[in-house]
Amino acid sequence: MDKILTKFSASELARLIATKEVSPVDVMRGYLDRIERYDSDLNSYITICKDDALEEAKKAEKAVMDGEVLGPLHGLPLGVKDQFETKGVLTTASSKILANYVPNEDATIVARAKEAGAILLGKLNMSPFVAGGGDYLSRDKPPRNPWNFDRDPGSSSHGSGIAIAASLCSIAFGEDTGGSIRGPAALNGIVGLRPTWGRVSRHGLLLFCWSMDVGGPMTRTVEDTALVMNAIAGYDPKDSLTSKLPVPDYTKCLTTDVRGLRVGLLMEFMEPGFTSEEVRKSIMDAVSQLEGMGVIVEEVSLPMLLEIGDVRPAISESDGAFVQRKWIVSNPKDFGKSALKGTLVGSMIPNYILEKAARMRALLRREWAHLLCKYDFLISPTTLTEASKIHDYTDKITTRDQAEYRFGGRRTPVPPAALAGTPAITVPCGFSKEGLPIGLQIIGGHFREDSVIKLAYAYEQETKWHTMRPILDEVRI
Repeated sequence: MDKILTKFSASELARLIATKEVSPVDVMRGYLDRIERYDSDLNSYITICKDDALEEAKKAEKAVMDGEVLGPLHGLPLGVKDQFETKGVLTTASSKILANYVPNEDATIVARAKEAGAILLGKLNMSPFVAGGGDYLSRDKPPRNPWNFDRDPGSSSHGSGIAIAASLCSIAFGEDTGGSIRGPAALNGIVGLRPTWGRVSRHGLLLFCWSMDVGGPMTRTVEDTALVMNAIAGYDPKDSLTSKLPVPDYTKCLTTDVRGLRVGLLMEFMEPGFTSEEVRKSIMDAVSQLEGMGVIVEEVSLPMLLEIGDVRPAISESDGAFVQRKWIVSNPKDFGKSALKGTLVGSMIPNYILEKAARMRALLRREWAHLLCKYDFLISPTTLTEASKIHDYTDKITTRDQAEYRFGGRRTPVPPAALAGTPAITVPCGFSKEGLPIGLQIIGGHFREDSVIKLAYAYEQETKWHTMRPILDEVRI
């Protein structure tokens, strides 16, 4: 069964299930076996719905055998970041405060996946309340990168990134505030899409930052992402902020003809000293690959990107502090040390700083729109370095530099799209000398998920990186 899990993407599995070549029950048992074998080290799951998942898999198998009309995700085991509410299943946001919270309704994104045939396998690990790394669930074990168990899998949708990379679920949902889908996806060597703000419903999502949070797919391949987006995108009457714009069939965007497309390479994220040499080399190799496919790539500069590292946390951390204001007063001891520090910092940001951050964000949106009028896409590294060694963020902060590193001021490629509300996808584009994945970020205009999926797919099909998988038995601790 491991051969099926390692070899086939979600799209391939869906086709095999539909043609009766693979049993949904066997697939589910295979994933459960892998979870039992590896997740005690990787720590990607918080809750595993073993019995319910197997029961749903039996129903899925019967539907296939009875010749029923099948949804596009029929029988696929789904892992969901524990930030999304799930009916009858614990939804903790990886926190002690919500340790016993069992919703009576699915988040819309989960409900739509189920309607398309996906089976909830479990709830995936995350940073408590999306408040950064370093705090772990009650088991007090860090989540680990499946390519090297001593390395960080990213934050905060790390459970989703680990589970897809390690074949512990077939498809997964993450949530992206300032980069929490794309960062873990890149560091774990998978595909992750942040949709346009308003393209995917947020009903049932435990929000951290109202104006930035959005859920999206984390998958093995771009085709998988397109398949999932077909199921989850579109207007939701339970979320008045979702767009009523028509949703295209994203699977029809899976073509390799990208000749003549214009791409801007953001040079602020390519400077030596900020970006590792191995990441820069992988991105330039990707540029050469794109140019060989007929894409026109030009270097572009937006100097204000150097200042955005302070804007994102000023907005998101203050929002998070507002959301958690009651708990921070009534249950301060139930916050992890890192989450507590972040929340307290967010609650103390003065109004004039928030006003300045809002103005900077408005300026970024304007300049971002100008760039995306000139170019079809913007590209950059997804992260500036490969996965770092696992840190203990509960250590005391004793210097200004430590505080700036922890709570803002870092130059990073993922916040600009989040602040502007535009879609961005990350795809694997190489590996470091130590065998750690590197990601290429592709950014498009508002509601142009179809475009970013198209370019990502075309690049993916011309490279081998998406076919590579960690061999877990060689890296276990």
